[in-house]
Amino acid sequence: MTDEIQYGTLDLMVLKTLDVMGSLHGYAIARRIEQIAEGSLALNQGTIYPALLRLEQKGWIVSKWGVTETTRRARFFSITRTGRKQLAVEVASWTRTVATVSRLLEDKS
Repeated sequence: MTDEIQYGTLDLMVLKTLDVMGSLHGYAIARRIEQIAEGSLALNQGTIYPALLRLEQKGWIVSKWGVTETTRRARFFSITRTGRKQLAVEVASWTRTVATVSRLLEDKS
């Protein structure tokens, strides 16, 4: 089963992936996110590449051309210092949101 990604979460997932894994091409970013999601997400080019373009336009990631492990030419993306700052903001926001929703779900009053 695959779920739709809630608006704004893909940016967080991409930033976190690049923060942990270092520079990756778009296909590798998508596969890593799918791997971590253990089959609950499926990302295609129509999903991942617009997100990468948006993040690059915001200055949170940068790209440069390189060669993949299969000798194909591809754009490799890396997180910027500004992207790391935004990642910290996003993580804090999601942590608060998850805690709030968890409290509401556990409320038995």
